[in-house]
Amino acid sequence: MNILETLYENKINFPLLLDRKINIETNKTFLFGPKLSGKTSIIFNYLKDKEDDYLYIDLDDFRYEKEDLVDLQLFIQKNKIKICIIENYTYGFPIPKTDVVILSSIYFIDIENFSSIKVMPLDFEEYLLFDTKHQNTTNSFNSFLKYGNIPEIIELKDYKKSTRNKELIKLYDSNANTIEILKILIKSSGEIKSPFWLFNMLKKNIKLSKDFFYKTIKEFEKNHTIILCEKFNQPKAVKKIFCFNFALIDLVSHKKNFTNLFSNMIFLELFNQNQPVYYLEYIDFYTPHNNSIVISMPFYSTALISRIMSKLLRYIEEYEINKITIVTISNFDTLYIDTIEAQITPFYEWALGK
Repeated sequence: MNILETLYENKINFPLLLDRKINIETNKTFLFGPKLSGKTSIIFNYLKDKEDDYLYIDLDDFRYEKEDLVDLQLFIQKNKIKICIIENYTYGFPIPKTDVVILSSIYFIDIENFSSIKVMPLDFEEYLLFDTKHQNTTNSFNSFLKYGNIPEIIELKDYKKSTRNKELIKLYDSNANTIEILKILIKSSGEIKSPFWLFNMLKKNIKLSKDFFYKTIKEFEKNHTIILCEKFNQPKAVKKIFCFNFALIDLVSHKKNFTNLFSNMIFLELFNQNQPVYYLEYIDFYTPHNNSIVISMPFYSTALISRIMSKLLRYIEEYEINKITIVTISNFDTLYIDTIEAQITPFYEWALGK
C-alpha cells in the first residue's frame, strides 16, 4: 500500500471541537497564521460534517516525503476524491484539481482563486466560549491573562499551562540564535524599539550576523508570531512590537512588565477585527476606520490622563475622534475630554462589547 492509499483509508478520529468565529465557506480556501493558532481545528470542524470522501495531507508529517505524493492528482482522479486538505503547504507544491481544496500554512501566500483567512489565537469572546472550567467572566479573564490565548491551553491542567507556553517558544526553530531573537522580540512586546537597537543589544551576548537577524525578524513578522504596529501616517517611524501570545512575555524575563502585557492583550483584540491599528505619540492605539482612540491603563490614574490630555485634545480635533476608551483591569467610570465622552471600562467588558 502506498502513502496516498494509507492517508486516504486512515480517516481522522475527530475530537470534540467548539466552533471559532472563523469558518471555511469557500471551496478554495487558504488558512494562514502562527503555529498553534487553531488552523487545524478549523479544518477538522469543517471536515467532521462531511462524508469520508476526503484526503488529508500534512506536508510536515515525518512519516513521508513530498516525493511520495507525486501521483497526487492521478490518485484523486482515480478515487474520485472531492475534498483535499494540504496542511503546512509550501509555495510551489502542486495544488490538486478537485471540488474542494483547503490549504494551510504559517505564512501568507497569495494563491490565485483562493480566499485567504488569517487565523490568530482566541480572542477573549472565543476564550469565554471555550472555557467551561470557570463559572464567571472574571475568573475566565484571570485565566486568559495568566495563560494566554492558544486554544489548546484551555484543555490543560493549570500546572501544565506555563510549561506548554515555554515549549511554544522552542517550537519555532532549533537554531539557538533564532530563539534568542524571538525572546528579545517577545521581551520588547508593547514597546517602541527599532531592529537596530535590538540587534546591538543581542550582539553583546551572542555572535550574530545582521543579515540573519533582519531575515529572522521578517520571518516572524510574516507568520504573525510578531506583529509590528506602525505610527499613524509615519510608516518609516520606529514600530511598536507585539507578540501573538501575550502570555509568553512573562516567560522570557524575570522582570515582570504587566503594563506591556496588558497593552499587548488589547492590541490583539483590535488586530483580530481585521482593521488597521496604529499608535500615536503618547497614545496607545488609534483605529481610523471608526475614528477611535483606545488607551491601555490597567490601573486607572487621573494623573496619567492629565499627562496626555493635551495630546488627546489635539487628536480629537485633528482626526475628528468620536470615541475614546480607557481599558482597565477593573475600573468603571466616565469622563469628558473636550466634548467626547470617554468610557473607562474593564478589559472583559470592552472586549465583549467592542
